[in-house]
Amino acid sequence: MNFFEKLKLRWNVTSNWQLIVICIVFSITGSASAFASAPVLKLLGITKEMGLFTYWGLRILILFPTYQVLLVVIGTLFGQHKFFWAFEKKMLKRFGLDLDKNVEKQ
Repeated sequence: MNFFEKLKLRWNVTSNWQLIVICIVFSITGSASAFASAPVLKLLGITKEMGLFTYWGLRILILFPTYQVLLVVIGTLFGQHKFFWAFEKKMLKRFGLDLDKNVEKQ
Protein backbone atom coordinates (compact mmCIF):
# COMPACT_ATOMS: atom_id res chain seq x y z
CA MET A 1 0.00 0.00 0.00
CA ASN A 2 1.52 3.33 -1.04
CA PHE A 3 1.54 6.61 0.88
CA PHE A 4 -1.53 8.06 -0.85
CA GLU A 5 -3.58 4.92 -0.29
CA LYS A 6 -2.68 5.06 3.41
CA LEU A 7 -3.78 8.72 3.56
CA LYS A 8 -7.07 7.90 1.85
CA LEU A 9 -7.69 5.10 4.34
CA ARG A 10 -6.69 7.20 7.37
CA TRP A 11 -8.77 10.23 6.32
CA ASN A 12 -11.67 8.09 5.07
CA VAL A 13 -11.38 9.60 1.59
CA THR A 14 -12.77 7.61 -1.30
CA SER A 15 -11.41 9.32 -4.41
CA ASN A 16 -8.02 10.49 -5.60
CA TRP A 17 -9.60 13.79 -6.62
CA GLN A 18 -10.78 14.50 -3.05
CA LEU A 19 -7.31 13.65 -1.75
CA ILE A 20 -5.74 16.11 -4.22
CA VAL A 21 -8.19 18.85 -3.20
CA ILE A 22 -7.44 18.25 0.50
CA CYS A 23 -3.68 18.49 -0.13
CA ILE A 24 -4.20 21.72 -2.08
CA VAL A 25 -6.23 23.17 0.79
CA PHE A 26 -3.49 22.29 3.28
CA SER A 27 -0.84 23.97 1.13
CA ILE A 28 -2.88 27.12 0.47
CA THR A 29 -3.79 27.41 4.15
CA GLY A 30 -0.18 27.15 5.29
CA SER A 31 0.94 29.88 2.93
CA ALA A 32 -2.08 32.08 3.67
CA SER A 33 -1.65 31.86 7.44
CA ALA A 34 2.05 32.75 7.18
CA PHE A 35 1.16 35.67 4.92
CA ALA A 36 -1.67 36.84 7.22
CA SER A 37 0.40 36.77 10.40
CA ALA A 38 2.77 39.55 9.27
CA PRO A 39 0.12 42.33 9.20
CA VAL A 40 -1.24 41.18 12.56
CA LEU A 41 2.23 41.47 14.09
CA LYS A 42 2.65 44.90 12.54
CA LEU A 43 -0.74 46.00 13.87
CA LEU A 44 0.27 44.88 17.37
CA GLY A 45 3.61 46.68 17.06
CA ILE A 46 5.67 43.51 17.27
CA THR A 47 8.94 43.81 15.34
CA LYS A 48 12.13 41.81 14.92
CA GLU A 49 13.93 44.49 16.93
CA MET A 50 12.16 43.11 20.01
CA GLY A 51 14.38 40.06 19.66
CA LEU A 52 14.16 37.10 17.37
CA PHE A 53 12.87 34.72 20.06
CA THR A 54 10.14 37.14 21.09
CA TYR A 55 9.19 37.97 17.50
CA TRP A 56 9.08 34.37 16.26
CA GLY A 57 7.48 33.08 19.45
CA LEU A 58 4.64 35.58 19.12
CA ARG A 59 4.38 34.96 15.39
CA ILE A 60 3.93 31.24 15.98
CA LEU A 61 1.31 31.96 18.64
CA ILE A 62 -0.56 34.12 16.11
CA LEU A 63 -0.06 31.61 13.30
CA PHE A 64 -1.75 28.74 15.11
CA PRO A 65 -5.27 30.20 15.51
CA THR A 66 -5.01 31.90 12.12
CA TYR A 67 -4.23 28.55 10.51
CA GLN A 68 -7.14 26.83 12.28
CA VAL A 69 -9.68 29.39 11.09
CA LEU A 70 -8.31 29.56 7.55
CA LEU A 71 -8.25 25.76 7.27
CA VAL A 72 -12.02 25.55 7.75
CA VAL A 73 -12.73 28.63 5.60
CA ILE A 74 -10.54 27.57 2.67
CA GLY A 75 -11.68 23.95 3.00
CA THR A 76 -15.28 25.15 2.77
CA LEU A 77 -14.49 27.22 -0.32
CA PHE A 78 -13.09 24.07 -1.94
CA GLY A 79 -16.20 22.06 -1.04
CA GLN A 80 -14.57 20.06 1.76
CA HIS A 81 -16.22 21.63 4.83
CA LYS A 82 -17.26 18.30 6.34
CA PHE A 83 -13.73 16.89 6.17
CA PHE A 84 -11.98 19.98 7.53
CA TRP A 85 -14.53 20.66 10.28
CA ALA A 86 -14.07 17.07 11.52
CA PHE A 87 -10.29 17.48 11.18
CA GLU A 88 -10.43 20.73 13.17
CA LYS A 89 -12.55 19.25 15.95
CA LYS A 90 -10.13 16.33 16.24
CA MET A 91 -7.16 18.71 16.47
CA LEU A 92 -8.82 20.94 19.07
CA LYS A 93 -9.78 17.88 21.10
CA ARG A 94 -6.08 17.05 21.37
CA PHE A 95 -5.61 20.48 22.96
CA GLY A 96 -8.39 19.83 25.48
CA LEU A 97 -11.22 21.61 23.64
CA ASP A 98 -13.91 19.04 22.92
CA LEU A 99 -16.52 20.83 20.79
CA ASP A 100 -18.73 17.75 20.60
CA LYS A 101 -18.91 17.52 24.41
CA ASN A 102 -20.01 21.18 24.60
CA VAL A 103 -22.81 20.52 22.10
CA GLU A 104 -24.09 17.55 24.15
CA LYS A 105 -24.43 19.72 27.31
CA GLN A 106 -26.85 22.14 25.64
